[in-house]
Amino acid sequence: MDAQQEYYISLVKRLRNLPNEREWLEFKVDNNDPKIIGEYISALSNSASICDKDKAYIIWGIEDRTHDIVGTQFKPKQFKIGNEELENWLFRLLKPRVDFHFVEVSMNDKNIVILEIPHAHSQPTSFKDEEYIRVGSYKKKLKDFPEKERKLWLSFEQKPFELMLAIENISASKVTELLDCAAYYTLMELPLPSHRDGIIHNMIDEQFIVEMDNGHYAITNMGALLFAKNINDFSRLKRKAIRVIQYKGSSRTQALREQVFTKGYAIQFDDVTDYVMTLIPQEEIIEGGRREEKIMFPRKAIREMIGNMIIHQDLAVHGSGPILEVFDTRVEASNPGSLLVDIDRIIDTAPHSRNENMASFLRIVRICEERGSGFDRMEEGMNELKIPAPKVETSEDFTRIKLFWFNDISDWKKDDRIRTCYLYTCYCYINEIDVSNAVLRERFGVSSNKKAMISKIIKSTIDAGYIKIYDETASMKMRRYKPYWA
Repeated sequence: MDAQQEYYISLVKRLRNLPNEREWLEFKVDNNDPKIIGEYISALSNSASICDKDKAYIIWGIEDRTHDIVGTQFKPKQFKIGNEELENWLFRLLKPRVDFHFVEVSMNDKNIVILEIPHAHSQPTSFKDEEYIRVGSYKKKLKDFPEKERKLWLSFEQKPFELMLAIENISASKVTELLDCAAYYTLMELPLPSHRDGIIHNMIDEQFIVEMDNGHYAITNMGALLFAKNINDFSRLKRKAIRVIQYKGSSRTQALREQVFTKGYAIQFDDVTDYVMTLIPQEEIIEGGRREEKIMFPRKAIREMIGNMIIHQDLAVHGSGPILEVFDTRVEASNPGSLLVDIDRIIDTAPHSRNENMASFLRIVRICEERGSGFDRMEEGMNELKIPAPKVETSEDFTRIKLFWFNDISDWKKDDRIRTCYLYTCYCYINEIDVSNAVLRERFGVSSNKKAMISKIIKSTIDAGYIKIYDETASMKMRRYKPYWA
């Protein structure tokens, strides 16, 4: 018996055990009226969407009251309407195109036919320009049930990529073979269940896996991305593994080393952070006659960069994933997908995460910050080392965050000074800190005898339209500043 036959036999066994038919399931014996079949495809496809089922089924050869296996004389591959094959006739009259298919299996030496129907996606499925729906065990016209129609349209809000399926039709033992379930309990600070059933139950609750109609399981993209023992086991997610590349100098012409982290994000987040910190150059300083090394970039900022590129990446973009690049005096984190908020408002606006389910879990286990605070943490880290605020770049298909290191403020470029002045003013504003020349001197790490330098930076930032003065009539010493949008 091949794998397909085995799958559909187990599916029929599972569905027969249901106490009665569902709005996405119909049992028949020999009813092969093509018009009725077309109407049922419409009704079951639409009902599957409302019931949040990926597929609906018509099964011939099962008595609908007792669910006994009685067999069927229906042969869909041989059935014709005039000179047209049944499948082609149905395809032609269903809108939009429905990728249904018939499967024949033998059970108890009796012929069983399964019609597998995908759920309606972006619009109701119609047959001969009429839309149908199941109401209980009855097939009805959708237009006669406005509440059902409303629910159907609501169901068309696209399922996020993270909850789509990465791998299907696997056993419970295969789930625990592919996912590091023990790591979940470690992160959640919970005891590991003594039985696999308890683990599977928790994985379903977290939406890391789903139970299929045949009793087997499927792993969601979120489950794989967070807890895969090896992301390469999931063919559609291979390019989503975190890559870290170190270059010599300030260009990409000479790569020194590259590391791909193939375990799930939740498992390897700290490993990635630790690895990046080992690549970051150390500034050598001499204090009191002692030679010491000072880290050039704060761990806090690196950690937030990594978290940001994971949870804000556009997972639906094929062939690309999160990359972190280390140069001699800068670090860049890039991910597919444009920034979903205005760059100028990145500190005060709560981010719109593309992967909210994944982001929510990573916040629960304290890998990522609460909504809207990640960029604040990056700026706090840069402030501690008196280096420029993070720089954000975005286009239609990518987002990139850059961290720069300079030995002295005299080496900063003009746009670094303006960006840092503006973003720190935003940070202070949302934290109800008055921004004065003295406050900005502290941010830039300069002494009071460099008031004039800070005043020049403030003027440049005002001229660029990023900040404004609270009270134009106040003296220079008493002036306070706020973001342009405040």
